[in-house]
Amino acid sequence: MPVYLDHAATTPLLPEARAAYIAALDLVGNPSSIHSQGQGAKRMLEEAREHVATSLGCDPIEVVFTSGGTEAVNLAVKGFFWAAGEQRRRILVPRGEHHATVDAVEWLERHEGAIVEWLPIDSLGRIEVSAVADALDRFDDVALLTFLWANNEVGTIQPVEELTALAAAHGVPVHIDAVSAYGHLPVSLRQSGADALSVSAHKIGGPLGIGALALSRTASVVPLIHGGGQQRQVRSGTQDAPAAVGFGAAARHPHRSLQGLRDRLIAGVRSAVPEAVLRGDPVDRVDNNAHFTFPGCEGDSLLFLLDAAGVSVSTGSACQAGIPEASHVLLGMGLSDADARGALRFTLGHDSTEADVDALLAALPTAVERARRAGYNDRAV
Repeated sequence: MPVYLDHAATTPLLPEARAAYIAALDLVGNPSSIHSQGQGAKRMLEEAREHVATSLGCDPIEVVFTSGGTEAVNLAVKGFFWAAGEQRRRILVPRGEHHATVDAVEWLERHEGAIVEWLPIDSLGRIEVSAVADALDRFDDVALLTFLWANNEVGTIQPVEELTALAAAHGVPVHIDAVSAYGHLPVSLRQSGADALSVSAHKIGGPLGIGALALSRTASVVPLIHGGGQQRQVRSGTQDAPAAVGFGAAARHPHRSLQGLRDRLIAGVRSAVPEAVLRGDPVDRVDNNAHFTFPGCEGDSLLFLLDAAGVSVSTGSACQAGIPEASHVLLGMGLSDADARGALRFTLGHDSTEADVDALLAALPTAVERARRAGYNDRAV
């Protein structure tokens, strides 16, 4: 039976979310319509918004449904930048961010005159707080500070409240990409001190194609999409009520701690392949992430060999799948190109078992040995 250890890419629908989603698909009505069927759809939509808001530590009016985490990130990054005006053109971005952020700020740099200030991360993938403080002290034209709550590749948890406090002292809005943290850490817009949080339903057992931007009612962003004025005029368009219902059901589902199973996986990999190096913070990391580099191996080779053995894993972010280059996260942490290419990310989910971990550990040593031989042969050609 295939073993799935790539839950950070997407995780299976929870049974409760599937049942709620399917039931909602049978209800007809546009939530913006004023007839009874439309208002029935609106009630269903707003109840779902309440459930998502509770899970994000914010008010329902602060939940803006999007097509997923990528749109939520783009709405926040571009929207805050455009709202800042001509006097604030600088965006503070740590190295090692998800490509939803990286590509958005680089687009703003090319097309909108943004000045991107790349901030360093340390060898564990943690943002250097002193560098953020220095940048905020040096520049008076900062439009936005944006960063990951937990790194999507190596799992390191960032010092969220320390960073938001620094930005608040300088009057700088903060957006946090919480996609990788959501469902694994207590994520709260209110307690974090952020102005906006991006999340995605399919990472927590909800449907694909829906996410949310938790946007403080005091925050101002320019929308990406116009035409209808739905959702505080921040995101226009007919809202997908059934997907929101599935999202709400997943958001209500209690989180299962995966720390014990993750630690079993980490210990097993270290025992099976002693030369493997755990990347990211060994303690302050999300509970489902185990990220390793394997010296002398190409991560792609390891992935395909494990896949042939019935075990699905990842070399990094699924959003960059198929691009044969070393992870910018690992390079930002100071790894060499050769070391960064030997990366594998194992991520657990709500249906992961000890048997899944054991299957990986049984297949891993042979895969590493074969990948190492293939890697050295490639270098010798």
